[in-house]
Amino acid sequence: MKQKTGENAGAVWKALNGKKKGLTGKELRAAANLKEKEMYLALGWLLREDKVVVEAVEKDILVKLA
Repeated sequence: MKQKTGENAGAVWKALNGKKKGLTGKELRAAANLKEKEMYLALGWLLREDKVVVEAVEKDILVKLA
């Protein structure tokens, strides 16, 4: 599972690369082609490494590269 989560973190990073305004959780799941649980595990990985910033917006999240 650790290997797959690392791969998914790479997919999330690639989806966010070049997106200055970031993506919502829904947009990010679609762009990275991940299931919800996979996306949240990948975000945890990237958050731990200080690679992304996550903000709460209405009923979703906004994710940007750090």
